[in-house]
Amino acid sequence: MFKTLLTAALVIPFSCFSLSFSPEIPTQALPINTNTDDLCQVASSTRAYLNKGQQYDPAVIHTQALSHLNISPKRVSETLAFICHVTQQDKLHNRPSRLQSIDFIKQHFEFIRWQPDTANARQFSERKPLLQHLPDTQLLMTKYYVHLADGQTTPSTQYPHALYALPYEEMNLSLEEANSQPDLVRHHTKKQTVLQQGLSADIAKPLVYLSRKDLESSLLQGTVVVEVDQQQSVFNVHRNNGITYNRNIKPEQQERYWFFKQVDGILGYGKDADYKITVKPEVTFAGDIKHLGLGHLLLSQFNFNGHQEYRLAVLADTGGAFDDNLYQLDYLAGSYHGFAEYAKANRHLPDYINVWFMVVKQAEH
Repeated sequence: MFKTLLTAALVIPFSCFSLSFSPEIPTQALPINTNTDDLCQVASSTRAYLNKGQQYDPAVIHTQALSHLNISPKRVSETLAFICHVTQQDKLHNRPSRLQSIDFIKQHFEFIRWQPDTANARQFSERKPLLQHLPDTQLLMTKYYVHLADGQTTPSTQYPHALYALPYEEMNLSLEEANSQPDLVRHHTKKQTVLQQGLSADIAKPLVYLSRKDLESSLLQGTVVVEVDQQQSVFNVHRNNGITYNRNIKPEQQERYWFFKQVDGILGYGKDADYKITVKPEVTFAGDIKHLGLGHLLLSQFNFNGHQEYRLAVLADTGGAFDDNLYQLDYLAGSYHGFAEYAKANRHLPDYINVWFMVVKQAEH
């Protein structure tokens, strides 16, 4: 008989999470395959966001699903600080990263095993073989990437679709102010309408023009690096129209629509474009941070043909597919020009992984 935590949208099964003093890792396991410098950068940026306080973003600065295991936002922040401290000390002393040592992490961290919410996954498994074969003890690991695209500053037959900046009428409004005004253009903008008609120049500024294929990838991935006249610019999602992503239809058919903003680097989660977390490939997971909370350090076990590998990453991003989703993580794999290039480079990655939350022991920080 398991207790459950009721939320507005999801019944969280506490049985998905169990405390263990050591993960099931054999002592002869290979070192953890993680770029700890990149991990620290993501951890530091995520911690800065957490330290703005729960009042800044109560939707994700919490540990709702893990609070019964004595996990708090403070402990999550302390964990992120600890891994950067270890990384900096190891660099100072010119020694290999201790975070790549199985023995070190067993000594200094507590572990919480995450098993998938298979009951909820079954609701979306029709015509989805990966969900139909979801193991009882492993999460589905999908992958996402930073999309690389060519574009133009003016529309053409090859590049007919614009990425639009936020409508002019709310450029100077905070997210809270804009969301309280239901008559704004953004709230009534639907993707299919924009594809067919575009937006007039007096409503929103077109940032760059893309092909339909690149537009779809940009909307799906959330970030795109566009090359125009041999110069690259990065665009990241800013605000959306509030329509929920529908997991039962194809991405091309969605009505959820995002406006974009030009930014300086690759960004993950942030409640608005003015303050987002800097992310890096292979050390970032996207997931259901609305129920898990932002910033967890995750240990994952990748099973390849012939060997196992362990990796560390921070839960620092999310997406529409993660609403009410405690059976899946999305792994930031890298930067590619399209799905075919991405798939070729990442076809060796597994579809299912073992996952543990890591929390620094309370006497360690």
